[in-house]
Formats: sequence, structure tokens, C-alpha cells
Amino acid sequence: MAAFAMTSALPCALRVPLPKSRASRSRVAARAAPKVVCAAETEFDPRQFRRNLVKSDKYNRRVSGDEEAVAAMKDSGIWTTNEGGLIQKVKETDYKVTVGDIDLSLAKSYGFCWGVERAVQMAFEARRQYPEENMHITNEIIHNPIVNQKLAEAEVNFIAANDAGEKDFSSVKANDVVVLPAFGASVQEMQLLDERDVQIVDTTCPWVSKVWNAVDAHTRKNFTTVIHGKYAHEETIATASFSKVYIVVKNLKELKVVEDYIMNGGDKEAFMAQFKNAVSKGFDPDVDLQAVGLANQTTMLKGETEAMGKELQRIMMAKYGVENVNDHFMVMDTICDATQERQDAMYELVDEKPDITLVVGGWNSSNTSHLQEIAEDKNLVSYWVDHPACIEPNNKITWVTSWGELKETENWLPEGKVKIAVTSGASTPDKVVEDVLDRVFATKEGKEVLPMEKN
Repeated sequence: MAAFAMTSALPCALRVPLPKSRASRSRVAARAAPKVVCAAETEFDPRQFRRNLVKSDKYNRRVSGDEEAVAAMKDSGIWTTNEGGLIQKVKETDYKVTVGDIDLSLAKSYGFCWGVERAVQMAFEARRQYPEENMHITNEIIHNPIVNQKLAEAEVNFIAANDAGEKDFSSVKANDVVVLPAFGASVQEMQLLDERDVQIVDTTCPWVSKVWNAVDAHTRKNFTTVIHGKYAHEETIATASFSKVYIVVKNLKELKVVEDYIMNGGDKEAFMAQFKNAVSKGFDPDVDLQAVGLANQTTMLKGETEAMGKELQRIMMAKYGVENVNDHFMVMDTICDATQERQDAMYELVDEKPDITLVVGGWNSSNTSHLQEIAEDKNLVSYWVDHPACIEPNNKITWVTSWGELKETENWLPEGKVKIAVTSGASTPDKVVEDVLDRVFATKEGKEVLPMEKN
């Protein structure tokens, strides 16, 4: 098999059985059993498959504590704290420092989270443990270009999806080493790798696994999972693969469409057209929106996820009565602590009304995009950069908006005193932030800032 897409177009042996449309039911009537796509005696159970995989002697999800791997990370500048660096010094002075004409404020929660650090460390440890084996990662280990470049330099092959959502696993052979990234991998990918008899190093963040447990709870109660997330994001793809019936809702605006359908029904064809890429196979809104559970992509805005939960609970009370709401709605706390802490710190930072906000992190990082979004919602001047090279010669900056529009701004640093607030996404090492700030300081001081290429 050369490639497969994260859709129902999987080969029979790798396709997760998904339910067809079910007949109409009463409020709490059990759903009909889903039809199995492939000829098989029993329905595929993603949870049981994963439990069995974890017990395999070719599966690892633990940090070994290899001191030399940690030393290699530090030498590469991708450890949590760059010891003795500027960021450490700023933290020691109540997260504020003055450098020339720049009054710098640092968010009190920023940068590498525990789950990200754990994932990168496991990848470095695996490279040391298997120095000669072919090693692959089923996507970027985390959403940071510098970290991924360091792993590429260690001869790790990245199996990225093309524009059609397909990945080519033809290069993966028996006894190769395959790393599952911090945001997880789909159950279909896990099946394929298990069948290829590879050594699996699973760096999936425990917070992502917690979301999968919530999805499993929904499935076992015959509830549809409403995933607050972006349907094309790797984490949401993985989460959806563990759910039999799901719909992915990006924001409160999309949720309003779902709520209107729950209350009033409507044009099914139009509804399905709007969510055509964001629902499970055979999804039937007339049936599958009668009982729902909420889950989330861990990097989404905390407040929006909470608001979605309240709205879904409210609409189910209105539809079925307060006394019956637990038969139609359930929610578990799956909001990532690290995401929440960084967002809370960002709100505190922007309340200081800085002249300029710098958000540092990978441009494909969802959690970083929401930090930029917080600044934009406050109508602040905010630049989201993913690499020191974004700070260019002649006082020019290349940056993106929270919605992904690439921009270039000339003379972005004003003359005289300026208040700059800085934060970074959960996949961003301190060293990257420091390298960005070095170029900012040099620009402000009138020193030469040399052009540089992104590695």
C-alpha cells in the first residue's frame, strides 16, 4: 500500500467500521448497531485495539530519562529553559526587563509545555536507542520548524500528508522505528504500523489521550461526539478516528447551526453540505443530534469550549426538558492545563496594553494562533512570527494573522521608548524566543541585522 487518506477511502483491512444512518428513535432509545464495513465477525473496537497495542513489546510510551538525550536537546537549543539566557533572567525580575529603549514584558506562562517537552525528549531518546534503524514520524513531532529541523538532521523521516490528506507509508518497513507525535495518530495509522511490525514510540500527550477517553465514554452511551476543533488538524483527525459518530464544530458560529437543527430540524441537504468534511460516515443529523457529548481539540480557546458546553446543555434542556438533559448531553473536562494557563497569561499580558505584542511559535500551531487571536480581539498591534528570520533587515517584519494571512510590515519598530509584550506557543523553546528578541534589540539599537534563511 503506497498511501492512504484519513477518510473512508481506506483499504478494507485498515478501515474503521463506521455506522450508517439509523432509523428514527425516541428520546433515549438505543441506537441500532453500526454496520461493519468489511466482512468480519465482530465490530472493531478502537479502545480495545489500543489497549492491546499498549501491551505489545514493540510499543513504548515512556520517557527513559536518558541524560545524554537531554544534553543533546539542550545543545540544540530545544530544552524548556535556555539556562543562563535572557528569558531565564527576565523571569528572575518578575517577568519584566528594560533593554535600551525597550520595556519588555514576558507572559507568566508561555512556551514549551510538559507534553511537548516529553514528546521531543522521547524522539531524541529513540534516536539514541536505535542509532542505525530507519526512523519515521507520522507527522511533525510538534508544530515548531526549528525542532523538526533538528530531528530531520538526525535522519528522521517525516511522513506528512499531502493536500488531499494522504500519507505515503511505503517507505515504512518491518522493524523500522515509528514515532507518533505529541498530538497523536489516528487509529487507522496505528493499525497499519502494527501490521507492519514496526517499533512504535508513542509520544501522544496524555491530555490528548484524556480526550480519547471522553470520546469512548460517549460511544459507550450511544452519544454522538461534538468535537470543538478544526476538522483538518492532526489532533482532531486522531480524536475523530476513535469515535463512531461525530461532528467537528470549529466555533460558536458553527455551533449555532447545529443548535438550530437540534431545535427545529431543517434542510438536511444544506446542513450536510456545510459539514461535509466534518462528520462521520453515514452521519444523519435527524438521528445523531438527539444525544451528544462534547470533546475538544486541546489547543482550542478554553473560553469557547466552555461556552459550547453551556450552549449544548441549554439547547438540550430546551428540547427535551431539564429533567431529561442527562439522557441527551454529557461533558467531561478535557481542557488542557497548559493551553489554559498560556491563554490566561496572555489575557493578563494584553491587559497591560503594550505598544507591540510579539507571539512566537509555529505558523501551523493551533494553540499559538489563539494567543495571537487574543491580542487581535483587544485591537492591539500584534505580530506572530515563527522563526528569528521573520525579523528582517531595515526594520521589516514578516508575520501572520490568527487566521493565517501572511503579511510584511515596514518600520514596525517605532523610534523612542516602546513597550513590547512577548509570549510563545506551547511548542516553542526559549532559545527561539531569545533569538527573535536578539534581532529585535539589534534593530532597535540601529545595529546591522543580517538576512537569514529558515533552517
